[in-house]
Amino acid sequence: MTQPKPHPNLPSTTQPKKPLSFWLSIFLLAVIVVGSYAGWQWQQAHRPKVEVLTRDGVVTQVQSLNRLQTVAYNIDTVITYQKQGNWYALWQDEQKGLFVAHGRVTAGIDLSQLKPSDVQVSDDGNMVTILLPPAQILAHYLDNIEVYDIQTGVFCMLNADPQIFNQAQTSGKSQVLTTACETGILKIANDNAQKQVKALFALANVQVTVNTTLPNKSCG
Repeated sequence: MTQPKPHPNLPSTTQPKKPLSFWLSIFLLAVIVVGSYAGWQWQQAHRPKVEVLTRDGVVTQVQSLNRLQTVAYNIDTVITYQKQGNWYALWQDEQKGLFVAHGRVTAGIDLSQLKPSDVQVSDDGNMVTILLPPAQILAHYLDNIEVYDIQTGVFCMLNADPQIFNQAQTSGKSQVLTTACETGILKIANDNAQKQVKALFALANVQVTVNTTLPNKSCG
């Protein structure tokens, strides 16, 4: 039996195969689409949250610093003490002392005094103005006091009066504070507080202006 021969004019029913480059292009396009979508999802998940500052929020954040110590002075001072002798003791109860006191004075700002009226925030939350309370002495004390010399009477026959040490300690503490005030400790405390409070909002991406209040004339 003779097999029928295909007619030369009839179109072939077999579809030509797609070249490898076509499928490779489709695969790369799919990878790009999926990668782009994954990247967009990651950006959305890790996008920093925009925090809008409010007056109450700023007050709370600053007050959390409480008593902000911004400067500390270590001061050495020389103290002299003399107690006059009595004639009936032939001036043998005369007391003289020379001491060296080592003290410390700290200053800063009590931020719990910050009031809502001291903080101004723009409507869009991008600008903050803060008026700080005045700087003040936070503490002053003597670390120790050294006895450099003590004389009792002409012949040093009597024991030193314990009161002389109490007087030296009181005088030394007062002199340490006076020295710190005279060298402008409160101004330095104000300047440092201005910088530290401004740095508190460094990561907030806002413009912050910090103003200070002149300290009281009575430093102590």
